[in-house]
Amino acid sequence: MKKLSICVLFGGVSSEHSVSEVSASAVLDNIDRRKYDVHTIGITEDGRWLYFEGEAAEIRNHSWKSGKVVPALISPDRSEKAIIKLGENIEKIKIDVVYPVLHGKNGEDGTVQGLCRLAGIPCVGSDVVGSAVCMDKCIAKILFEKAGIPQANWIEMKIGDKIDFDLIEKKLGYPCFIKPSSAGSSVGVTKASDRKELEDGVKLALEHDYKVLIEEAINAREVECSVMGNLDPQTSAVLGEIKPAKDFYDFEAKYESEDSELMIPSPVDKESEKKIKEYAKKAYKICECRGHSRVDFFVEKTNGKIYLNEINTIPGFTPISMYPKLWEHSGVSMQEVISKHIELAIARED
Repeated sequence: MKKLSICVLFGGVSSEHSVSEVSASAVLDNIDRRKYDVHTIGITEDGRWLYFEGEAAEIRNHSWKSGKVVPALISPDRSEKAIIKLGENIEKIKIDVVYPVLHGKNGEDGTVQGLCRLAGIPCVGSDVVGSAVCMDKCIAKILFEKAGIPQANWIEMKIGDKIDFDLIEKKLGYPCFIKPSSAGSSVGVTKASDRKELEDGVKLALEHDYKVLIEEAINAREVECSVMGNLDPQTSAVLGEIKPAKDFYDFEAKYESEDSELMIPSPVDKESEKKIKEYAKKAYKICECRGHSRVDFFVEKTNGKIYLNEINTIPGFTPISMYPKLWEHSGVSMQEVISKHIELAIARED
């Protein structure tokens, strides 16, 4: 059987550049080389596209840029469906599927997906609409509300808006969370307990995005669900739960602290588990997700009420990432998950 040619994209102009490198190295370590010829393009923090021919370990330790690289791009010309290597001699490499392992802006937000759509090359994960919608937390929340899925009270504000702090305090109270609307891995997220912290949090969030989401704080457990599929998505058999090392699961607690604890399976009761899985699939569908996503929830500690937090359309594949761990505990290896992602991209109905 002829191998499919896969282009793995990683890095990116994003605050999550280094996380993408770790995720991509895991994908490269686990992809089935018996079925796929794998080509790798890294995108630097300043936006250069480089074809990389080294080992996954060089990506994992962030040294790949000084390795064996040559400028490259994916041609938007549908007649080519190829990587164009721009070395001393221009070389075209035919590809069957693009596998983006890009977190955050300029990769998880519909931009790369749009390139693949123009090029006519199947792309792993959600297409332009699903990627863009889920990257913008405020727009996603409007759709969650339309679908009747419970979520925390929230307010949106944009740069240049006159900020009504009295309204925020009246509607949300303290503590509350301030988040950039379109950034992942909890980058730029703060928790405010008073007016000064709220003002500082808004200022920080606006450094990462022009739009800010301010959300009431829920005294909750953090529960996550892995979803895979196209129009008929399936959830992982088990859910996962996070006990953050810090007051909340910020970037440091996710990727730098060894004290955050992942509980798999989550000890939520069976009725809550069933409802979370139903909400996860409902959210996945209304946001036009495809391929794979991780859907995050809050479960209130006092009364067990469930709130949808957000959807990540390109979830992490780092050694501590919940998405692959939940499938592994559901009996699906990372190699099988990666193969399924590629198959879903090729089979996508849209």
